[in-house]
Amino acid sequence: MTPLRTVLADYQHVRDLKNGTLDGPRFEFIEVDPVHRAFPAMVREQAYDVCEMAIVTYLQARAEGKPLLLLPVVLRSRFQHDHLVCLAVNPIGPGDLAGKRVGVRTYAQTTGVWLRGILADQYEIPLDEVQWVSIEDGHLAEFRDPEQVERAPEGSKLVEMLYAGELDAVIMGQDLPDDPRLVPVIPEPKAAAEDWYRRENAVPINHMVVVRADLAAERPGLMDDLFDLFARAKKNAPQPAGIDMTPIGLPANQRALELVTRYAYDQGLIPRRLAVSELFG
Repeated sequence: MTPLRTVLADYQHVRDLKNGTLDGPRFEFIEVDPVHRAFPAMVREQAYDVCEMAIVTYLQARAEGKPLLLLPVVLRSRFQHDHLVCLAVNPIGPGDLAGKRVGVRTYAQTTGVWLRGILADQYEIPLDEVQWVSIEDGHLAEFRDPEQVERAPEGSKLVEMLYAGELDAVIMGQDLPDDPRLVPVIPEPKAAAEDWYRRENAVPINHMVVVRADLAAERPGLMDDLFDLFARAKKNAPQPAGIDMTPIGLPANQRALELVTRYAYDQGLIPRRLAVSELFG
């Protein structure tokens, strides 16, 4: 059977899947670094058979009727509270954000969606009173930033804009620099994230797995086979202590998916609030 053209970043919990030591579907792995550069081609052209994908990108694709299906497999997640930063010489707190200019790579970035939702829910910040500034388009061609989002000049870099005083704070994902000039806007972010987790019983999902819908239709049982393969690969990997940050299965992800779909709708990223059941076809 033809191997599945697949894009996955390198994680310990998919190591056995990527090195071919598990029985199951065969793969042809395409390396894309950083992995988010594969997302536009997947949502716009279905360029791969199986692909890692940011959950908000998938929500937008699903709302637009793109022929993709979600596997309830988390590849990457993190608590986001420390990813909203400002200058140490001019610190601000969550309560200061109204009227401030806050930068984010793209308004549809999953980290930004989680953080804005957390600010609204946990800190009661009126999101429409913050001036959001983006520097890139989202992955979905059909999506345009809401009117209240300002686009910075082409070539702008968030941290440089922050250093120059053009922004009051920035939301950053994996590219968050280790720089003593930057401090979190949310005080004691680790404790705040723990409090959020206790209240919500969810981890903020960044990346999951999507599959071409036509391929799933052509190959009955494929989705189950893939789910089983990811589950076995994770079971074979070292299990970090503490909170499971890569939960597998719908029950383990139900609450997080409910939250992120609400956040995406409330923030104007999807035209209607999707039910979690819709995400899996």
